[in-house]
Amino acid sequence: VQLQASGGGLVQAGGSLRLSCVASGRTVSGYAVGWFRQAPGKDREFVAAFSRNGGSTSYADSVKGRFTISRDRAENTVYLQMNSLKPEDTAIYYCAADRSIIWSSRATPSAYDYWGQGTLVTVSS
Repeated sequence: VQLQASGGGLVQAGGSLRLSCVASGRTVSGYAVGWFRQAPGKDREFVAAFSRNGGSTSYADSVKGRFTISRDRAENTVYLQMNSLKPEDTAIYYCAADRSIIWSSRATPSAYDYWGQGTLVTVSS
């Protein structure tokens, strides 16, 4: 599966953005999909994940209540709706997918085989 992330941009604190991760080559419903982010000088960190069967979602504590991950099977796309953005949310955001991930490993970048190219989110104060 190939992944294409988009939707990043510059937004003021308190604003919203919706990131898209479009899958091609395979149907996204056959994969667990995660969103990660990496700020300058920091390690890549987990943001949110959607399970392969669609029955479970998971969020990092830092985004819980502000971000929502969802999947549109018809569009073969996974979205990350980001509300109440903060300057500390500034990072490059990546989507990742895997067919056989163990759900307990959903927050581990190395557990995902497929990655999109990243989209930059900048939140100004």
